[in-house]
Amino acid sequence: MAAVNMRLVMLGAAAGTRDAIASVVDAYRAHGLFARWPIDYLATYGDGDLRSNGLLLLRALRRFVALLACERGLVVHLHTAPERGLWRDLLFAALARALRRPFLLQLHGTGLRNAHENRGALERFAIRLLLEQAACVLVPCEASRTWTCGITRKAQVAVVPPPVMPAEPAPPAQRPNVVLYLGRLEPGKGVFDLLEALAALRPAVPDVRLVCAGDGPRNALARRAEQLGIAEAVTFTGWVGPSGKRALLENAAAFALPSYDEALPMSLLEAMAAGVPAVVSPVGGVPEVVADGTTALWAAPGDIATLQRQLTKLLLDRELGARIGAAARESVRVRCAPQRSLAMLGTLYGELGLAAYTAAPEHKPAL
Repeated sequence: MAAVNMRLVMLGAAAGTRDAIASVVDAYRAHGLFARWPIDYLATYGDGDLRSNGLLLLRALRRFVALLACERGLVVHLHTAPERGLWRDLLFAALARALRRPFLLQLHGTGLRNAHENRGALERFAIRLLLEQAACVLVPCEASRTWTCGITRKAQVAVVPPPVMPAEPAPPAQRPNVVLYLGRLEPGKGVFDLLEALAALRPAVPDVRLVCAGDGPRNALARRAEQLGIAEAVTFTGWVGPSGKRALLENAAAFALPSYDEALPMSLLEAMAAGVPAVVSPVGGVPEVVADGTTALWAAPGDIATLQRQLTKLLLDRELGARIGAAARESVRVRCAPQRSLAMLGTLYGELGLAAYTAAPEHKPAL
């Protein structure tokens, strides 16, 4: 019998999509995953309107069904963030299972947990089935592993941290008094609390500025900043790409993420990798990567007084910020080194029968 030619099809966000899945896939590509393994990438959604996303989904479905039909040795790697389309991801998983192709399910953020908590019985059943039928569920942190195993003990779970490369930090003393927030502009991220803290710390640091970079409704935030008398000190940039993000991190004296709920946020890891000292809420997987007073400063969700006090410390004591930033950068280098994350994926791929290339293949664009 002829040997089966094993291939992997990866499903996720279109290039340039403004979400964590696109960021992680871009990092995989940049650090050589697609050059080492036989991967076909299918974009199943993007940032476009309903029509363009529908066309993208139909194209991906046609290609996916064709691969399932003609490739006996196919392995599926499905990236999922249910806020982007739970039933779409369930459809691809069901097709893979129907034709007995193993699939890896990679979770991003807290979307699947939120969907399980807030949707109906049918969705909860479908989520549990999805977790159980995956050959392995990939999660970014132990907190996500604990949640997954709490839903079903039948799930096989592996912690695979996102790949993040440390950047060369700018000298702390040369950074202006800028506090940077990277993320969705929504109450659950604690950004309204951040406005309150900024207003409270201005007497101690009169020239402090807050830069909020991310998508989401900004009108309510802008109104609140105006009510607090800090409108001129707050800038909303909208979503920024990799080069814009690097520029913001190079000019920030502190990073703030006072979220009420997280898994393992890429924005925090990127700030740590750039040596920017952070004030964060110890929620989800955050305490797994930062220690209070060593690699970050903590402020409990909703504790505006502590948030203000910790930010003031970092802005006024640049030596403290430099020590925390350096320790954070080292922590990310050890935990989230791209070669470590890609080696974990390689082990999982190998266990499912895939073989890495022995020579670099021709470049294949994303479909």
